[in-house]
Amino acid sequence: MMTRRGLGWLSEAADLPERCREVWADDPRRPYALPTGRLFDVVVLEQRIGVETFDQLERHQMPVGPVMADWATRQIGFFLFPGSRAPFDRTLASESSEPPTYRYLGSNSLAVVPGPMPLSGDRYTWLRAPAKRLDNTPTHAVTLAAMLVAAHELVLRADRYGEALSRRTAGDSGKGTDRDQ
Repeated sequence: MMTRRGLGWLSEAADLPERCREVWADDPRRPYALPTGRLFDVVVLEQRIGVETFDQLERHQMPVGPVMADWATRQIGFFLFPGSRAPFDRTLASESSEPPTYRYLGSNSLAVVPGPMPLSGDRYTWLRAPAKRLDNTPTHAVTLAAMLVAAHELVLRADRYGEALSRRTAGDSGKGTDRDQ
């Protein structure tokens, strides 16, 4: 659940912060389009990679800011301090020669964010709602990039295992066992 400080910080990113707070006072589930690059940037990942990245960050108690989900487009957005692109990209490049696909929303972009109190079935929800203003610490961007690469490799490995298992199972389906004969 979003804290009052988190709501205040997030609504300050709006072109008209008071209007944003009014909309959320009327309907706390309502998503709102906010410009990125002023108070936060957002790294957007495909859902499977994003959920695994978030899970690993949480499981290992690593630093992570707000994280949102757009279930209709199957995307996860990680909030970073504005201007974090350079350390994020640098870490990705050092961790992998083939980094996973992502979109980085900085200046001159918009992100549709969940309202302060979405319900579990809503299109836009928080995996981790804002609790306070983002800190200007490079560890968030570096940690996110490193865990993104690790999560991507884990998902790829799971996919390869699943494909191999399917091929073996399909190859065995035409053969009878002693009991079948």
